[in-house]
Amino acid sequence: MTESHRLTEIVPETLAGLRLDQALAALFPDYSRARLTRWVKGGHVLVDGKHLRPRDAVHGGEEVVLAAEQEVETTWRAQDIPLDIVFEDEAVLVINKPAGLVVHPGAGNMDGTLSNALLHYDPALEQVPRAGVVHRLDKDTSGLLVVARTLTAQKSLVEQLQARDVEREYLALSMGLMTAGGSVQAPIGRHPGQRLRQAVVPGGREAITHYRVEERFRAHSLLRVKLETGRTHQIRVHMAYLKYPLVGDPVYGGRLRIPAGATPALIEALRGFKRQALHAGRLGFEHPLSGESMSWQAPLPVDMAALVDACREDSKAV
Repeated sequence: MTESHRLTEIVPETLAGLRLDQALAALFPDYSRARLTRWVKGGHVLVDGKHLRPRDAVHGGEEVVLAAEQEVETTWRAQDIPLDIVFEDEAVLVINKPAGLVVHPGAGNMDGTLSNALLHYDPALEQVPRAGVVHRLDKDTSGLLVVARTLTAQKSLVEQLQARDVEREYLALSMGLMTAGGSVQAPIGRHPGQRLRQAVVPGGREAITHYRVEERFRAHSLLRVKLETGRTHQIRVHMAYLKYPLVGDPVYGGRLRIPAGATPALIEALRGFKRQALHAGRLGFEHPLSGESMSWQAPLPVDMAALVDACREDSKAV
């Protein structure tokens, strides 16, 4: 469902000669140029009463009427689900998402998601596409993500993501002993034979991951990973591509590996850990309103911290 808001502006002489889509971006800065272009093509913009193309030039003095269509997420119902809010103000929410929580409703998960919780916490988020969520975390990945509370904030954050100016750092526990850190630059796309998987494939979308070894154990490595791009399952796919899949990863990790001579505590911890060992521990960006550089950190959740401790104790026992 959509709601339409009628906005009117006069094209100033300073914009004379620009393409219509460029002029609209200057006249209506709350909206992205891509969205404005869609509205022009959809017939929602009148220039002196006429429909123009995005590439048509403006001359100055024209009256522009924009019927701005806001997506209202009426199919997502608000639900009182607890949220771990790390920071909030009028522009953004920073959430520490627990493992097991789906971000958006979808097939098989129409209720009980982060978006349902957000709509209950702040009903005004129904006016922001995707309830304000700017970037996702997989269901079983824990940690920090940002929610835009206004269209202006959403536009700023999306632009920062596209410019690779958002800092996203993860802690990951991988199988095997990495000798050193490095970078992976390998394109990611849908797996050619398995629809629900991603893979490194020729012709995939550019994907860049940087990693360094935080701590080595007897048969595992604790990694600090930074994303330069944000492809679906990127860290999980890239670590598996390097032959160091994440512990517990049900899609890319393969069968459970128990190191020879592992302590009973480590064996129990590995068998009991049923998700990928991945946590979004640090998030940073430029505040959409103030321009201030801000960052937050979230400690490892209890389950992953216990797994890392078991690896550490196992190493000491040798």
